[in-house]
Amino acid sequence: MKMRKLLRGGILVMTAIIGGMAVVGAQGAEPIATPSAREILSRIKSGHPRLLMDAAGFERLKKEIPQNPDLQRYFNRVQEDARAILKDPPSKYEIPDGLRLLNTSRRVMNRVYALAMMYRLQGDKAFAERAWQELEAAASFKDWNPRHFLDTAEMTHAFAIGYDWLYDCWTPEQRQILAKAVAELGFKPGLEIYRKNSGWTRARHNWNQVCNGGLGMGALALAEVLPTEAGEILEAALKSIQLPMAEYGPDGAWAEGPGYWNYATSYNVVFLAALETALGTDFGLSKIPGFSEAGMFPIYATGPTGRTFNYADAGDGGIRSPSMFWLSWKFNRPEYAWCQRQVAYGSALDLVWYDGRGQKPAAMNLPLDKYFRNAEVVTMRGDWEGRDALWVGFKAGDNKANHSNLDLGSFVFDALGYRWAVDLGADNYNLPGYFGKQRWTYYRMRAESHNTLVINPGQGPDQVPTAATKIIKFQSTPNRAVAVADLTPAYAPQAQKVERGLAMLERRRILLQDEIKTAQPSAVWWFMTTPAQIRIEKDGRTAYLTQGKAELRVNLLSPAGAQFTVMDAVPLPTSPNPDGQRKNTGVRKLTIHVKDATDLRMAVLFTPVAGEMPPIVLPVVAPLAQW
Repeated sequence: MKMRKLLRGGILVMTAIIGGMAVVGAQGAEPIATPSAREILSRIKSGHPRLLMDAAGFERLKKEIPQNPDLQRYFNRVQEDARAILKDPPSKYEIPDGLRLLNTSRRVMNRVYALAMMYRLQGDKAFAERAWQELEAAASFKDWNPRHFLDTAEMTHAFAIGYDWLYDCWTPEQRQILAKAVAELGFKPGLEIYRKNSGWTRARHNWNQVCNGGLGMGALALAEVLPTEAGEILEAALKSIQLPMAEYGPDGAWAEGPGYWNYATSYNVVFLAALETALGTDFGLSKIPGFSEAGMFPIYATGPTGRTFNYADAGDGGIRSPSMFWLSWKFNRPEYAWCQRQVAYGSALDLVWYDGRGQKPAAMNLPLDKYFRNAEVVTMRGDWEGRDALWVGFKAGDNKANHSNLDLGSFVFDALGYRWAVDLGADNYNLPGYFGKQRWTYYRMRAESHNTLVINPGQGPDQVPTAATKIIKFQSTPNRAVAVADLTPAYAPQAQKVERGLAMLERRRILLQDEIKTAQPSAVWWFMTTPAQIRIEKDGRTAYLTQGKAELRVNLLSPAGAQFTVMDAVPLPTSPNPDGQRKNTGVRKLTIHVKDATDLRMAVLFTPVAGEMPPIVLPVVAPLAQW
């Protein structure tokens, strides 16, 4: 499905998602005491709309749009999308993969946002009437697919906005239809899970925020007509959502990768924003340590090419998140607003939360480098200006994190306007056992598909699936940045020590160095997946990678005797290779293979070749302990 189809005026674009992996423990503050259902409901503001924006807010927005080019552009996009929706038939109950109604739920939600926004801004009843057709159709569904509860939550979210923003358009009978659908198809299955304190209610990942956020929106919209259910849901949601919110701490990153940062944060922010507009408070949730820093992650995790460091199950597309505007206002962080303005599609929520403040990161004196603790991710860059700047993302982290790949030690980097080291991203979520026992048999999930190390490859997982690793050194100076990861837990017991260091030298070169000690002579593989054309010199110690007119020189500095080779992006002969996996076209792997290694130091230097450069001076290979 094309992005345009998914996005139409709504909240975000994501692929279908399923949970089920282990979770990472929160690095957390003490839980926030939350109020009782009765106290929560006593704060509800009378009248509608009250979710995200009230009537006065919509009137202000009407006046601001003609005066602001950004708002005009967003308005035109939402209007274009809403007009296109008028011609589309209402959504149908469709589970094409046998599991998920999610595309339908999200389509309904995005359509309702666009149509309701255009009605509020233009007063054309055609938009409200088309929204009713969409909601009435979904209200007649046999269920909202609670076995995959994201679907239920997003549909409840859609109905909350439709009920609240278009409240004055509906007859009492129509309101009753909407309320009954939410009660039976949303609240009822949701309350069963809350009362068991199971599943996503205890998760520390995106499922928690999406499900609590969707049900919470429904509860805030229907608090007067369904007070018992709404109160119970809000009381439970305020407790439950603290679990994943603690995972942002201390620096705002997300263990599930930038794609799921967007998904989780978008729903987290919608819920907090609705609490504030409907109740006048978020009960302190936004003060959970690390949440105010969340907007730093997309700024640093995006390279100068506009592609992200797509670790875990993620694509490398840029992050468009209206939540960045809300975070900017909430925490007085105009750099977040600047980031979103560079990429905003123009959605209903871009209009609701727009913030015109902020300048380029260089003008705001943001550091070039950043270490995100807990997620254990580092990014470095040569400059904030220009698409040709050098940038690298590097990670340690926890293989138990939801949506994780066996990618500890992996890196990606941009230079000269291209991405040279790439992460292939997720495979098909519907592959057998993708979120279960077969996950580590799939090439894209394994270390061998990532830009990291493999020791003694075989049929089993090529990193320890339960391994948690740390960045043990991080330094940033004007001319140099250094990060070192202790990857030993990922390769135990075969290795007694595995450390990987990455340094940006003179802000124009990258040095990657590995130090490995094994219990017995071992085969060590070094991999880098690239879309570039690869030419290796006769001595095997220098490789030239080209994309367009851009060139990257790669020098193998250590060990003596090792050579570069080129491989297809396919499993090693000793690895599993199940049917049904995606083809990895357009990329190959630059590799180093060292046999019978016991005490190994591998060092590789990457130098973008641009114009008239000074002679390349190869650095002396020093132990990581001296970095």
